[in-house]
Amino acid sequence: MADDCFAHPRLAALYDPLHPDRRDLDAYLRLTDEFGAHRVLDIGCGTGVFALLLAHRGIEVVGVDPAPASIDVARAKPGGGRVRWICGDATDLPPLRADLATMTANVAQAIADPRAWDETLRGAHAALRPGGHLVFETRDPARRAWEEWTRERSSRVTEIPGAGSVASRVELIEVDLPLVTFRWTYEFAADGQVLTSDSTLRFREREEVEQDLAAHGYAVEDVRDAPDRPGKEFVFLARRP
Repeated sequence: MADDCFAHPRLAALYDPLHPDRRDLDAYLRLTDEFGAHRVLDIGCGTGVFALLLAHRGIEVVGVDPAPASIDVARAKPGGGRVRWICGDATDLPPLRADLATMTANVAQAIADPRAWDETLRGAHAALRPGGHLVFETRDPARRAWEEWTRERSSRVTEIPGAGSVASRVELIEVDLPLVTFRWTYEFAADGQVLTSDSTLRFREREEVEQDLAAHGYAVEDVRDAPDRPGKEFVFLARRP
């Protein structure tokens, strides 16, 4: 199931205004060009930012996400009709023969359950054509990113068109490696409503991910640095032979 920040309609509508800086997607756009991909599967597409960037370039895109509210936001955006949206996960896909499958941002880490992770890798493999690539990122556990997820660092108030003033903050709930759980709180000045969303991420070691990919039939071609967060993340480039 998707976290409330993606699944609750009022919170899904806030996601883009609260996260306007998506320079992290530039690397994925470059990889799309590098692989000459014409058909892309965006796993965990959320509100469709990356899928729509691709669609505007004339690329055939399928976006899949388990949160109906996020899919609704994506579908309503300009150009939303150019993308095939599927509410579900990588096990709910029709035959695709995609050139490229992606999991941007926190998607790979948000698949915290080992069985769900196995099913995702298996589903992505089946959706790729032979020679197609799977690309995703995950934080390096050694950098202990969760130590920066504090109320003091994250508290802010954002003016959002149609919603008014919204105060948001994050706090760490539990660190039980490889799992880290945190909670976002949102306060709406317009009516005083307070909503929370709990999330758990799995911090996988590089060797663990490489072993998982090999076990599901992928060839790991490269593990790169994330250009927007140098030294903090692994970006895996895996190929279906």
